[in-house]
Amino acid sequence: MPETNERIIKPEAAGDDKTLDLTLRPKKITEFIGQENIKKNLRIFLEAARKRKEPIEHVLLYGPPGLGKTTLAHVIANELDANIRVTSGPAIEKSGDLAAILTNLNQGDILFIDEIHRLNKTIEEVLYPAMEDYALDIIIGKGPSARTLRLDLPRFTIIGATTKISLLSSPLRDRFGMTYHLDFYEPADIKKIIERSGKILNIKLPHEPAEEIAKRSRRTPRVANRLLKRVRDYCQVEGDGEINLDYCLNAFKLLEVDELGLDWVDRKILEVIIDKFNGGPVGLSAIAASTAEDIATVEEVYEPYLMQLGFLDRTPRGRVATNAAYEHLGRKKRGQGRIV
Repeated sequence: MPETNERIIKPEAAGDDKTLDLTLRPKKITEFIGQENIKKNLRIFLEAARKRKEPIEHVLLYGPPGLGKTTLAHVIANELDANIRVTSGPAIEKSGDLAAILTNLNQGDILFIDEIHRLNKTIEEVLYPAMEDYALDIIIGKGPSARTLRLDLPRFTIIGATTKISLLSSPLRDRFGMTYHLDFYEPADIKKIIERSGKILNIKLPHEPAEEIAKRSRRTPRVANRLLKRVRDYCQVEGDGEINLDYCLNAFKLLEVDELGLDWVDRKILEVIIDKFNGGPVGLSAIAASTAEDIATVEEVYEPYLMQLGFLDRTPRGRVATNAAYEHLGRKKRGQGRIV
């Protein structure tokens, strides 16, 4: 099992994804493929702000990793011709860190906070007046002699991104004027994204290989672009550099990614449930122990896609493999012949 296979289909950004993401990132809404309802709302939202010559309201973007929350934040900034500052929840450790960022913003600037659900409560309390009143309250001194100094801030916009909106406190969530949920992409949109990426990377990509990459992309643009890159690498090393269907399928066989985008860990989870526990129900801890994966990783990374495919059910008694999972693995249930 190649080491790269452990992360090839994970939606979270890997170390070598940053350069690729920057290269392929759309600059304008017209270049952003998919999420049509969000784009329609954003066009009206942005146009209204431009006509009023005002900064836009604070925006919250949420959804699974790899769907384009960071990209969409940069698209909004580009559409408004605004400067964007980028940080993340874990990076803001003290109120002084946040104060330093906010006092360096200019009128109309955008502050993008990734993983905003990981801000600690103290930072949130400093952020409330900044978002609502465009003011920063600084406490000077300690004890009875302590006093509060209020600094006025320019009108700016915060764009927050999170994969776990349920972990966002209600007071913080309520201070966002617009909230958009990014969902998994339609297969046709994923294919368009792959074709667009191929043109930018100067890759000749025929229709059939593009279809095969799209099918395995788990309806996630970041995974699609990563697979395109790996297929290109394989064809350059094993072939003449041209991507054709045979080389594309051979690359996926080497990467152990099947036609639905399942890798060896996904299949291992299903095999454990079916072969060791007769299809379930089985507890999450037993699955994690049998696959040598962390419980949180199984629940947050692997399970959502298996459930999306209809291969896994969560019940009060534990996880259960569905008939579709048996069929995909070619397994048989009790009283049935082998599926071929």
